[in-house]
Amino acid sequence: MLHQWGGLIGTAGLCAYTASKHGVIGLTKTAALEYAKQGIRVNAVCPGAINTPMVDKAEMIYPEVRGLLTSMHPIGRLGEPDEVAAAVLWLCSDRASFVTGHSLVIDGALTAQ
Repeated sequence: MLHQWGGLIGTAGLCAYTASKHGVIGLTKTAALEYAKQGIRVNAVCPGAINTPMVDKAEMIYPEVRGLLTSMHPIGRLGEPDEVAAAVLWLCSDRASFVTGHSLVIDGALTAQ
């Protein structure tokens, strides 16, 4: 099962996938530096497992996947799309006007382990 937090951790057996996700983090930082003086902010959002139709589809093939994903998150549940959306809205707002080049982790403490 592929995951969205692949840019922050390594995963055995997923070399190309993990490298591409790490590349997005580097691209975010580089673009933030290149466009900062023009007032353009560039940030990345790194969600953990989010309760979406993708999880529903995976569960149809692998009935245990929801429980496995839930158990991986110290908060004890999957994230909700509205939680990610709220963070993105904040990043787009004037309240985050000094935030650029940042990878915002929204993962129920998954990567804090």
